[in-house]
Amino acid sequence: VTGVQTCALPISPPHVKFLLATTDPQKLPVTVLSRCLQFSLKALPAEQIAGHLKTLLDKEMIRYDEPALLSLGKAAEGSMRDALSLTDQAIAFGGEQLSSEAVNAMLGTVDRNHVLTLLVALAEQEPGGVLQALASVSEHCPGELALLDELISQLHQLAVCQAVPGSYDETQQQLAAALTAEQIQLYYDVALRGRRDLQDAPDSRAALDAIAAHGVVHSQRCIGARG
Repeated sequence: VTGVQTCALPISPPHVKFLLATTDPQKLPVTVLSRCLQFSLKALPAEQIAGHLKTLLDKEMIRYDEPALLSLGKAAEGSMRDALSLTDQAIAFGGEQLSSEAVNAMLGTVDRNHVLTLLVALAEQEPGGVLQALASVSEHCPGELALLDELISQLHQLAVCQAVPGSYDETQQQLAAALTAEQIQLYYDVALRGRRDLQDAPDSRAALDAIAAHGVVHSQRCIGARG
């Protein structure tokens, strides 16, 4: 729901209020809209959804992994109602607890730890090591597009770590220190462009290898040029 409207029709008693909820207010008659007070609601950020889920699960004494809550927050796409529904499904799926593995399996998303493994290889600047890490990580991912999405998300978080130290956990802080700001931006741009191109590639797995190799080679050239 992106919009909520309230209206009181002239013929109704003062204590009666009508609530209208719609995602397309333009379809409502003008005579109704003219009597409405409109509130436009924006999507909730994944972090805020995860924080609310954490509060609820603590009250219910249900065990959870915090990365699993963030995954649910992202999957809800801004809707707290959808997040609660997904959480109920995940609790049933995971046997009354929310583990990262179970939630990722249910949602078909990529485990954050697999992407961190790939980022460590990228920081070491060895094309062979990157392709080997990519082959290992791909075995545990639902698809190449999902892997790129999570890689882009993690690169964004590393950029935030560099700008605001202490924003994320110790593992990400160490990775942020191992990469320059230019490298993170380069990998981010390469992954973003690769995501667009991946959908047109005849072999998405080979395309993913090409994207990773392209990023490493260009990163090495940037470091060489700077040196």
